[in-house]
Amino acid sequence: MSDIKSLKEKEKLTIRLMIKGCTKGATTKGSPYLNLALQDSTGTIDGKFWDVKPEDEAEVHVGHIEDIQCEVLEYNHALQLRVNKVTDLIQEELDISQYVMTSHMSETEAKDRIQKLLDMFQNQNYRILTEAMLAKVNEKFYQYPAASKIHHGYMGGLAEHTLGMAAVAENIASLYPQLNRDLLIAGVLIHDLGKTAELGGLIQSEYSEEGKLTGHISIGHAWLVEVADEKGLSDTEEALLLRHMVLSHHGKLEYGSPIAPEIPEAEVLSLIDNLDARLNTLKSALAGVKPGQWTQRIFALENRQFYKPKEN
Repeated sequence: MSDIKSLKEKEKLTIRLMIKGCTKGATTKGSPYLNLALQDSTGTIDGKFWDVKPEDEAEVHVGHIEDIQCEVLEYNHALQLRVNKVTDLIQEELDISQYVMTSHMSETEAKDRIQKLLDMFQNQNYRILTEAMLAKVNEKFYQYPAASKIHHGYMGGLAEHTLGMAAVAENIASLYPQLNRDLLIAGVLIHDLGKTAELGGLIQSEYSEEGKLTGHISIGHAWLVEVADEKGLSDTEEALLLRHMVLSHHGKLEYGSPIAPEIPEAEVLSLIDNLDARLNTLKSALAGVKPGQWTQRIFALENRQFYKPKEN
């Protein structure tokens, strides 16, 4: 059976894909349609299901693997599916691994790299707090995506994002000795742990009720307060500074942080978080573009288009 990576323009086929997301729309004439986010282990693709009828919509289930009868089109230099029919399948009979994108980094490698970072802590309070936070989410840290759609939105993406940031943080700390390396690395390792409660699961793109109502920053901060109390570190400066790192890591109030960075390490954390997220978004967008062409507009990057040089 075909996969997303092997699709060619003008193909007409039935392809088995997972429905990652679905939003409803209507044409200027009032005809209903569905925007489908589709994926398998080789990539993602958008689908448009025009003139959708109630019985068609009833077959569409986010998080399910379904047979998609479609035609492959090119739109804004990217392939897209015109969906004609969707057939739901018996999920228990399917091998989900064929339809889930995963990190290039194995769980074993990620765990080894995390342990090495922990072993390098000089300040034991930061190590205790960081280890306790990681233990709170346990295996979810190595399995969950870092976001539902925008960046590192695949299994293992949270650990990959965190470790990518940690590598940058180590280099920055070596270049700027005024930075507290332990505080910076601790902030990197725990800043997004709340996403394991914010996101609805490993596969589904939707956010949990807790995620929608409170968000991962508030969730992570609450966990850190609990952990610091459990470890008898509530009144330490380390706990206070680390709480500030979590609360300010989106950098600006309009980006969702309840407070802006007010220590150098928090400023650096917000910058490398943004850098790693944006570069991953660009990597995914450019992967589906031919050399010499442009991406579609990327909402997360100020709705800009990006060019893929021919020599790449």
